[in-house]
Amino acid sequence: MSADVTVREARPEDYEGLSRLTVAAYKHLLGEDMSPGYVAELADVAGRSEVADLLVAVDDTGTLVGGIAYVPGPGPLAWFGEPDLAGLRMLAVAPEAQGRGVGAALIAASVARARRAGKRGLLLHTTASMMAAQRLYQRAGFRRDLDRDQIFDGGLHLIAYALDL
Repeated sequence: MSADVTVREARPEDYEGLSRLTVAAYKHLLGEDMSPGYVAELADVAGRSEVADLLVAVDDTGTLVGGIAYVPGPGPLAWFGEPDLAGLRMLAVAPEAQGRGVGAALIAASVARARRAGKRGLLLHTTASMMAAQRLYQRAGFRRDLDRDQIFDGGLHLIAYALDL
């Protein structure tokens, strides 16, 4: 089933709602026991807006149902140094809107943005527990990129995906 959603650039008046939505989506997927630092990072939409392009999905009633940060190149939110690459961070879909095509619409808009910018590739990370996200990325044509996986102190393993454009 596909959602009737419009993807557009986030506006300052969207930031508070996107902050709540992002935290709720990640708690829904990862559980309530996320670290306070990670919750604060997820909630800092205004901060992300200064270093990334934020896209939001709104349904046909105007309700905010998802968002994503498009990282246009190397910089504070990037984990890559190549200027011809872009990245995606913090894809979030409201728990009540999951499974309706919102994530796919946000990914498609991000891919189109990267193509318009002449990027040769689009990168992202996810975790092993985010199986639905991994299926979404694979359906969109992303492939595993083992060389860009990251493992942090404490054992957090970020699984890398790449899309050649």
